[in-house]
Amino acid sequence: MSLLRFLFRLALALRANPSRVASHAVLVLAGVVWLAPYAWMVLTSLKTLPEIVSAPAYPLPSSIHLEAYREVFRAVPVLRYLGNTLAMALAIALLQIALALPAGYALAKLHFTGRRLAFGLVLACLVIPAQVTFVPVFTMLGPIGWVNTMAALVLPFGVSALGTFLVRQALLAVPDEVIEAARLDGASELYIVYRVLGPMLGPTLTALFLFSFVFHYNDYFWPLMMTTDDSVRTLPLGIALLREQGTGSRWHILMAGNAVLSLPVLAVFALAQRRILRAVTARPVG
Repeated sequence: MSLLRFLFRLALALRANPSRVASHAVLVLAGVVWLAPYAWMVLTSLKTLPEIVSAPAYPLPSSIHLEAYREVFRAVPVLRYLGNTLAMALAIALLQIALALPAGYALAKLHFTGRRLAFGLVLACLVIPAQVTFVPVFTMLGPIGWVNTMAALVLPFGVSALGTFLVRQALLAVPDEVIEAARLDGASELYIVYRVLGPMLGPTLTALFLFSFVFHYNDYFWPLMMTTDDSVRTLPLGIALLREQGTGSRWHILMAGNAVLSLPVLAVFALAQRRILRAVTARPVG
């Protein structure tokens, strides 16, 4: 009866507003497609290896097994790697925000010779991958003993061309009268940047924080090149090591490791979902 009632209500809604029902159906389908790999990963981590090998296409486990998660925490110092990864990603994101605000402010609101050239250089930096700058950065950090330190993981990414671009574009929509009024009140340039304009750019800074945090949290190449032991090694490297231990691919353990790796990012998105919605629906200031 409940199924018939649902189908009846769906038919009424489709008749009353077919376009709205169709748009919701597309959104639900897109959500299912997006969540399917994550659901498969978690379900696979709850299986045993013989079960995966015997029926790899069957998604549901015969029973819940947590041995894969226990093996992940036995084989890899997860808490240490997780602490290193969170510290690195948070430090980079906060440093990028702190430096993108004055840089974007200078390109958007200050008038000086070469401003267009400076903005062009910022745009050019957007297309340069980190792998290109690895050799010169490594040769600079090696002689001063910064390899295998947290500074080597954080400082090369402290300045973000993307962050500068986003802040500059957001500040173009802020009226100049706001800045002039703050100057008339005796505010310094740093006070204007961080205390007046910073809160007004909340949605933009939230988006920048999420872009930076997720990218560097999942970064594999730079920590692989810059770390040599467990002291500052990150969690993506530790999860990759699971594939090297033992013989063959232990898919249930790899999936369990990736599920553990995904949890902090999902938590950050859950905490920031309101600000994400504000960033998407925000209107220009002024």
